Amino acid sequence: MNHLATFFLSLALFCSGTSFAQGAPQMNLPRVKLTAGMYLVDTQVAATPEQRATGLMFRRQIPQSEGMLFVFEQASEQCFWMKNTLLPLTAAFVLDDGTIVNLADMAPQTLESHCSTKPVRFVLEMNQGWFAQKGIKAGFKLSGPPFKSSAKSGTTAP
Repeated sequence: MNHLATFFLSLALFCSGTSFAQGAPQMNLPRVKLTAGMYLVDTQVAATPEQRATGLMFRRQIPQSEGMLFVFEQASEQCFWMKNTLLPLTAAFVLDDGTIVNLADMAPQTLESHCSTKPVRFVLEMNQGWFAQKGIKAGFKLSGPPFKSSAKSGTTAP
């Protein structure tokens, strides 16, 4: 089993016993550090269907350098809405290697669907404006434990 599979298996086992009160923000999810160029992002990881369904709902604030990484079992078109989400957010739809496919600004408390333009396994939600303020756009590559490396030990992937 590779390190990525081990990471997600451990995360899923940790999260499987966790339950959240409906209507309350989930505040104690596992965390992982990501980097976006020179910026460090502390992310909570939503890896189970229940955690992904709740996401950042009911939060009144999130620190500027924090976000939530949604992890899906397989790559597919991912669509998000903002029901019960009180803060304006931007979703970055991210490939397995950390490359951002597209960004979507999302208004609070709406049912408007915001979708990836390609199949992805990851979605990173941050405060709206965070990506723009940092000059991060589609094509930018994030780094961190969840993302597969395209180069190992000096060799490049096919």
